[in-house]
Amino acid sequence: METVTLSPKFQVVIPQRIRESLHLKAGQKMQMINFEGQVVMVPMRPLSEMRGAFKGMNTDFEREPDRL
Repeated sequence: METVTLSPKFQVVIPQRIRESLHLKAGQKMQMINFEGQVVMVPMRPLSEMRGAFKGMNTDFEREPDRL
């Protein structure tokens, strides 16, 4: 667990070990979520990184008539 300090400008520095393990880059956008009183930061990834994310997913099921 890492500890950070909130600056007078409400800024936080993400510790190097966490930045490296998540492959974060300077200027990268993050989503901030208030989840049950906790702040959760979720890195936003380019859509191109999602290519193939659902490869092999089972699509053999009956769809509702109004769905393609």
